[in-house]
Amino acid sequence: MSGRRRLALSILLAALATPACGEPPDKEMHDAQSAIDGARAAGADRWAHDQLTAAEDALKRAQDAVGQRDYRLALNYAIDSRERAQTAAKDTADRKAALRTDADRALTAATAAISEARLKLKAAETARVPAARLAEARTSIANGEEALQKARAAFDRGEFERVGDAVSDPTARLRAIARDLDAAAAPPPRRRR
Repeated sequence: MSGRRRLALSILLAALATPACGEPPDKEMHDAQSAIDGARAAGADRWAHDQLTAAEDALKRAQDAVGQRDYRLALNYAIDSRERAQTAAKDTADRKAALRTDADRALTAATAAISEARLKLKAAETARVPAARLAEARTSIANGEEALQKARAAFDRGEFERVGDAVSDPTARLRAIARDLDAAAAPPPRRRR
């Protein structure tokens, strides 16, 4: 059943279950406010802003309906508000989980690129590649390690969206350096006699 149908059904059931609605739906409005507060604490103002705003608007409409003594309408708006806030909290959690997964992949790729570049640097040193090429590789590896350290710190702070940006360019650069070092360290082709 879709979210809208479920919402409509819950509003209808609440309306039918409440006899004359002679009292304001204080419990439902309190539940809606708690759901909004929970969604905001989860970061919905950043990750599910539209849903959170809709929940806040529905709660305001519920409060206005109470002021007009239309308690049935207030109940409908309160239930709508709670549902939207819960959706905002779920959307926020889903978005954060996806960003965390992407950030973890970016960190893994950067770590692998640094390891590969170090291995190729050792092979190039053994093959006596000119010092100028080795210096460039060492600088790129050091820059990659610094970017990785900053990205890990952002990850630890929960700033998952910053991780990919921090390591994408250094990772690409390290991969290119590894290819260059591999080519430079390769023995020259043998000449046929």
